[in-house]
Amino acid sequence: MTNKFTLRKALTASLFALAATMASAQPYPNKQVNVIIPFPPGGTLDTVGRLLVQKLAEQTGQVFIVENRAGGNGTIGANAVAKAPADGYTLLFNASTFTTSTLPLKSPPYDVVKDFVPIALVAKAPLAVATSNALPVTDIKSLIAHAKANPDKLSFAIGSIASAGHLATEQLRRAAGLDLFIVPYKGSSPVYQDLVGGRIAGFLDPILGAQAFAKSGHLRVIAVTSAKRVPSMPDVPTVGETVPGFEAYSWYGLWAPAKTSPEIVKKLNAEVNKALAGDMKERLLNNGLLIEPGTPADFAKFQKDDTASAMKIVHDAGIKFD
Repeated sequence: MTNKFTLRKALTASLFALAATMASAQPYPNKQVNVIIPFPPGGTLDTVGRLLVQKLAEQTGQVFIVENRAGGNGTIGANAVAKAPADGYTLLFNASTFTTSTLPLKSPPYDVVKDFVPIALVAKAPLAVATSNALPVTDIKSLIAHAKANPDKLSFAIGSIASAGHLATEQLRRAAGLDLFIVPYKGSSPVYQDLVGGRIAGFLDPILGAQAFAKSGHLRVIAVTSAKRVPSMPDVPTVGETVPGFEAYSWYGLWAPAKTSPEIVKKLNAEVNKALAGDMKERLLNNGLLIEPGTPADFAKFQKDDTASAMKIVHDAGIKFD
């Protein structure tokens, strides 16, 4: 009896091992892939991320799902990916905030460089300088004049600490000599509620987020932060037309946990670039985003250079995180 039981147990274990071996031998991906977005639904990051995830699912014929895991200025969701198995089935879709979000922390839960491997740069996003309809300004010149006439009374929101919008706001404040009162929020969605309601004067955010509100007349976009005017809003001037040399962007990318195999990283990079060459490209361009496909190595270098620039802005602007 004991021998039969032992034999049955061994046979069951062998079958499970064989099934696991067969599954691992199948081409990646062969099961559900979870893509964590570490901010609430509804913002520009979430919009672009869901569009990408949809295309990856279509192209691979496998299930890709978005999981919004917000909190800690994006660190909670990112930490979950850092601690996940490096098998390609838990990925991180994040914005440029990712490279600066741990700056306020004395003991960061992860190392952006050591605990993650860059997969692909998905898009660069010029920022819109959006203002409440209640604010009596129509361009950067009148914004500067109004701010100087009302020192420390002009409230500008930031969607998260050390985000591209936060850094660009600090850049604009220094470059234009603006006296702004900075109001931190947890994500861009609640900012737009207050901006449309006239409770906040202004907000620098990727064009995709502000464009719909501007087109519906709920707020104004008085300038964009790119070097050139964007095709989707050709009548809106750049900040640089008033403040020479000014330029700022957010950007979005895909990462995997460190030690993920180069083969999986290469496969995902190819699928992202394929998505960016199809109808997704037109949708992003129509919403003011810029497409710069490349290799994982290209993205790693881009991330390194952008982080250095962000650190300089933090230092020069004297940004404090307490």
